[in-house]
Amino acid sequence: MSKSKIILPIIVISQFFCTSLWFAGNGVMSNLIEAFHLEKNALSLLTSAVQFGFITGTFVFALFTIADRFSPSKVFFISALLGALFNLGFIFENQTLISLISLRFLTGFFLAGIYPVGMKIATDYYKKGLGKSLGYLVGALVLGTALPHLLKDMFIQSSWKSVLITTSSLAVFGGLLMLLFVKNGPFRKASITFNFLICFHLFKNVGFRKAAFGYFGHMWELYTFWAFVPILLITYQNLHPEITFNISILSFVIIASGSISCVIGGYISQKIGVKKTAFSFLLLSCICCIAAPFLFQVANKSLFIAFLLFWAMVVIADSPLFSNLIAQNTPSKNKGTALTIVNCIGFSITIISIQVISSLFNSTNSNLVFSVLAIGPIFGLISLINQSKFLKPSIIILK
Repeated sequence: MSKSKIILPIIVISQFFCTSLWFAGNGVMSNLIEAFHLEKNALSLLTSAVQFGFITGTFVFALFTIADRFSPSKVFFISALLGALFNLGFIFENQTLISLISLRFLTGFFLAGIYPVGMKIATDYYKKGLGKSLGYLVGALVLGTALPHLLKDMFIQSSWKSVLITTSSLAVFGGLLMLLFVKNGPFRKASITFNFLICFHLFKNVGFRKAAFGYFGHMWELYTFWAFVPILLITYQNLHPEITFNISILSFVIIASGSISCVIGGYISQKIGVKKTAFSFLLLSCICCIAAPFLFQVANKSLFIAFLLFWAMVVIADSPLFSNLIAQNTPSKNKGTALTIVNCIGFSITIISIQVISSLFNSTNSNLVFSVLAIGPIFGLISLINQSKFLKPSIIILK
């Protein structure tokens, strides 16, 4: 087996383990609310704290061009170690909402040295022919975000703290794998200069800017959907008292199903083109946003679960396709910074989306609020229509 074929599985496994930190808090949210006497709005606050931490981290990492100036594997390891440490902080007693938000913020901050930097490492090793393999990488990232829900069910007879201990342990192990086995890639071009203006110069490129806008529309929907999957299931269960769900297992299965569509999307894009594939998936997720409020009224749990599975698959499948457009309009020496700054803005949008949907849902208690998620896909679809001349065939991952 060639070295390049060995490196990709290591990157995939490392990303899978480390991104489990992302929704570790969500996986035990009901336990946190009970243990620390939190209000019901803690879900949106703690989820947004991770996102805000990630945004702050990506801004700092991009501003100081950390992923391009230092060894990405070392940056990844240090970030995994610190992210795991702050994630583990949840297990201590006498926490307040402020302390929990602070720990989630710091966990999110160091995820900025894991997620975009992991993608940067992949681009350093694979210049051509990555194609379908990158679909597997995105799939692994999706599984990582879904993992805490599965762990919650596995440790149902144990303390909820086991979920946090496990995810932190996995993150440390993932960081070690990257440090020990993945050195600087053959296509890495280190940036030895410190330039505050790189982030601004990237957006002067029209192709980069339009591709980024498509990604931003996609992000309005993605993380809000993931955060609200357990709420969608609980809401449906409350509307139909005769129906009972295993919320943890179903949340894992629904979110994790997106890993399959990431792989399928890679194959489809080779047949019909990247733009058409991205457009199709984004259109389908837009339709799901609009249809969701009406599916709550159907007293057929199999149909409702099938709908959520389909939505989970189309909401993420366009991620590697959007990265295609972004990466093609970025110089090699700035790819780490480009991936990081676009993540920064994209995740800023997720905070707004999560807070808007949470506020509307809590104030109106109407399922119609989920149709507001369609705003993002509509914006992204318009961007894709207007950027056809900027499309070039290459794939690099951005979720």
